[in-house]
Amino acid sequence: YKDLQADAPTIAMVVYEGFTILDLIGPYQFLWALMDRRVRIVAKKKGPVTSDTGLTIIADTSFDECPQDLDILFVGGGTEGTYLAMRDAETMRFFKDRAPRAKHLVSVCTGSLILAAAGLLQGKRATGHFAARDLLSEFGAIPVAARTVEDGNIMTGAGVSAGLDLGLALVAKLAGEKYAKQCQLFFEYDPQPMFDAGS
Repeated sequence: YKDLQADAPTIAMVVYEGFTILDLIGPYQFLWALMDRRVRIVAKKKGPVTSDTGLTIIADTSFDECPQDLDILFVGGGTEGTYLAMRDAETMRFFKDRAPRAKHLVSVCTGSLILAAAGLLQGKRATGHFAARDLLSEFGAIPVAARTVEDGNIMTGAGVSAGLDLGLALVAKLAGEKYAKQCQLFFEYDPQPMFDAGS
């Protein structure tokens, strides 16, 4: 629990039915460590939101309640849930309204397709899950095969576990490399995968 002032900069992490849980939790762990910012879990309505694996997250803020001006506007990916979010008028309106005023626009995995569908990645370099990354070009974005991609105030991460890299990169950008290294050590983020399975 962080005792922050009501006007502390807000990180809005958007969830929707069928989102991928690690896309949220990986970056959340690092963004939570930015001690001077308030992290809100945002959805169309407050309450339980079910991920694609059946785990449920409680959204503490609705679209309507979400502050107008955000430090970070974040969205993760999913499978069918992402497709439905891209076609949801209320979700698209929310991103089109909040994104232009957000200091940082961030996505992981197929979350970049949600940003792209809202018209926020026109002419921007971006990444996402390798299975869907090339679809970004259909919305005017420039797909890049990289773990994280930064273009102006927009940062996108590749699939699922890349959210950890993206979260760490954001902490380094906002709080400095020394603090980011401390977080990396404390969270024991030292990936040594069992297999070299590629991407």
